[in-house]
Amino acid sequence: MDPDTRPAPSPRSEFVRRGRLRVFLGAAPGVGKTFAALDEAHRRLDRGTDVVVGLVECHRRERTEALLAGLEVLPRRRVGHRGLDVGELDVAAVLRRRPEVVVVDELAHTNAPGVVEAGGHAKRWQDVEEILAAGIDVVSTVNIQHLESLNDVVEHITGIEQRETVPDAVLRAAEQVQLVDMTPEALQRRLSHGNVYASDRVDAALSNYFRTGNLTALRELALLWLADRVDEGLERYRAQQGIEATWPARERVVVALTGGPEGATLVRRAARLAGRGAGGELHAVHVARGDGLVRSSPARLAEQRDLVEALGGTYHQVVGEDVAASLLEFARGVNASQVVVGASRHRPLTSLVRRGVGDAVVRGSGAIDVLVVTHEAQARPFGLPRPARAALSASRRVLGWVVAVLGPLAVTALLLVFPRQDLSTDLMVFLVVVVGAALVGGVLPAVAAALTAGLAVNWFFTEPVHRWTIAQPANAVALAVFLLVALAVSTLVDTAARRTRDAQRSRAESEALSVLTRTALLAVDPLSEALRHTRQTFAVDSVTLLERADEHAPWTVAGAAGDPVCSQPSEADTEVVVDERTCLVLRGRLLVAGDRRVLEVFAAQVAAVRQRQRLRAEAAQVRRLEEGEAVRGALLTAVSHDLRTPLATLKASLDSLRATDIDLPEEVRAELLAEVGTSADRLQGLIDDLLDLTRVRSGVVEPLLVVVDLEEVVAAAVRDLPGLDVHVPADLPPVCTDPGLLQRVVANLAQNAVRHGAGAGPGGVQVHAVVATEDGRRAARLLVVDHGPGLPGAAKERAFTPFQRLGDRTTDGLGLGLAVARGLAEAVGGRLEAEDTPGGGLTMVLDLPLAGPDPAAGATGPAGPAGAAAGSVA
Repeated sequence: MDPDTRPAPSPRSEFVRRGRLRVFLGAAPGVGKTFAALDEAHRRLDRGTDVVVGLVECHRRERTEALLAGLEVLPRRRVGHRGLDVGELDVAAVLRRRPEVVVVDELAHTNAPGVVEAGGHAKRWQDVEEILAAGIDVVSTVNIQHLESLNDVVEHITGIEQRETVPDAVLRAAEQVQLVDMTPEALQRRLSHGNVYASDRVDAALSNYFRTGNLTALRELALLWLADRVDEGLERYRAQQGIEATWPARERVVVALTGGPEGATLVRRAARLAGRGAGGELHAVHVARGDGLVRSSPARLAEQRDLVEALGGTYHQVVGEDVAASLLEFARGVNASQVVVGASRHRPLTSLVRRGVGDAVVRGSGAIDVLVVTHEAQARPFGLPRPARAALSASRRVLGWVVAVLGPLAVTALLLVFPRQDLSTDLMVFLVVVVGAALVGGVLPAVAAALTAGLAVNWFFTEPVHRWTIAQPANAVALAVFLLVALAVSTLVDTAARRTRDAQRSRAESEALSVLTRTALLAVDPLSEALRHTRQTFAVDSVTLLERADEHAPWTVAGAAGDPVCSQPSEADTEVVVDERTCLVLRGRLLVAGDRRVLEVFAAQVAAVRQRQRLRAEAAQVRRLEEGEAVRGALLTAVSHDLRTPLATLKASLDSLRATDIDLPEEVRAELLAEVGTSADRLQGLIDDLLDLTRVRSGVVEPLLVVVDLEEVVAAAVRDLPGLDVHVPADLPPVCTDPGLLQRVVANLAQNAVRHGAGAGPGGVQVHAVVATEDGRRAARLLVVDHGPGLPGAAKERAFTPFQRLGDRTTDGLGLGLAVARGLAEAVGGRLEAEDTPGGGLTMVLDLPLAGPDPAAGATGPAGPAGAAAGSVA
């Protein structure tokens, strides 16, 4: 669109209401979208609405063309395309006319290049966006195959690539999307009757795009896409009305994952339930406890997550103390119709005192159906309990058995020596021994101590004594209570010890993972540091990260810490496969199951670090390409401007000297010859700078480092710049550098200082040299000081960027002097920085390595005769 033909924005344009978009969505061409849009225009016109037709493609369909009668049709914008006169939507005409509603057909249409060249949009949906922004309602049409998200699916179904697409966000932002539906058979009949295409195209269309299978699949895509949008509207309504009860308009299945072996069975069962109806959704949920203790296998959960995503579902993890309540809260949040849980793995006796998650979900589900799925890992009616892992150390268990055996004997001896007490007092004394055994050794020593104490009390202190009988019922009750209390206390002590051990291990794991995360974020070489931290955490000899291009390619070492480095997973004692192309291997010892579980998390983190490393390398490469592109663009600008000036001067001077019809005086001829020489020198200098920059950036500078006196190099560099204050001490140690390259650096710095600072302040330009110490190393420091205007803050660093002429008051040069100087300085092992001059101005600081032994660092530079042949730019 020509910007000059667009209407000027109103002063109150920011308050204009955005127009509403209504789209008629079809599964295929010919279903009647345009017919429906024009019918809607007539309906609104009959109601008194100001309606115009911006653009409608009738495709020579008589019934569609008949509907244009009675509607105002705006003229099209005519543009040329490939020798044809093409009519496009005239957005400017629509904005000038400002109707209430405009009909714009074929939302996915691509405008002719002439529209873009004139300042218009490339796509018709962008034209519609501009019209909507002006407050005008739009009625449009689009086929399902033109949606961006479905483009590849449609191509797979029909074998035809759709080049014209519309972003899904455009349709999702529409106020109304109405499906224009038609069965495949009806559309084929319409096609065969010539109502869609001309008769000579019908047979080809029916045998290709309009096959029954294609039309059925496209129709299903349209229905499902529209169903998703309807579902979004339902969710918005429920949120606006505060409705928390589930409205199961479609099948949404939530499956609970605990990280147990039954997870894969539950996921597949839930996926079959979700797939029974069109548009079904599968949500997998893992509820983690809020205490931070890890009770499930991260590796198994990762496998189950991959399975969920492979089956088209989504994986979620929530935190909650009450697993059943958290699961049901999530299910209600997604408006689920069913919840799938696994049968309890608790033993029958355990279920009597602790209700399983499945039972709790069934009790609190309300209107949500709950399916309890049986699996191989569920509890069996009969079976021996699995032995519990020892919660206490071996030394504590041994000490506990000592207390359990010797304690009751010692107490019995003491009670027999001292005067006789009543039975309750005797039991309290024995209880102290039992509690002590529980505190020290856990459950089994405490139970043994309780049984030993009970037998001792029965034999020595219960009437009749020295017999295994109890005469008084009260004594029997007291002894039974004693045994129960001893068992309860010992169980609590053992449970507390287990929880303490789990908490300590979880804390250690969290700290190790926290250190690994900080390493990945802050370390200079995050991959090496992550591997080193992994090796230290698991106390192994070596850790190696292996990767390969694909599952059939050989393994290569991406990083390693320790020795020996493994080149194959088979060489390691422990391996963790992150994916088919990445594997973390450990050498040194076999890991227990608990350590391996944590190692899987470490492996995933190390693989992420490696991935970020690759991304940073790619980003750096992109930045280098962008910088190179910027330099090329600036180079073209320089060639077109800065190089043209001396060339033009040369040509004009030579043309004047060669002219035969003009008798030039000798002084004029001499002035022209001088101008030729000056322009040639200037052009030579510009070309030299360009060549030097190209060589520096391409890395082909090959310095020849020799020992040389800095005074000689500086004197040669500033020989053609009189008036400088140069002071290089005679006792300054020699430097190790390339004299030729260093001379170029100093000359560029001095010329830049003269250009910007000569005569700008007292002292003019000064070139001084001193010996400086930085980071424990001594270096020769050359200072080129001017008292000109200087450069503010960040501009100092930008001054070293090619083609920068910050504050340059002359038209000479390309702005390459400082860029070339820094590149050459780094090539000879030096460092060049810019600093402020006290009192105003700019100081260039050039540090160069000293030759010979360094007293501070013990370094030795290369020896050689002073003033040896200098290297050069290759």
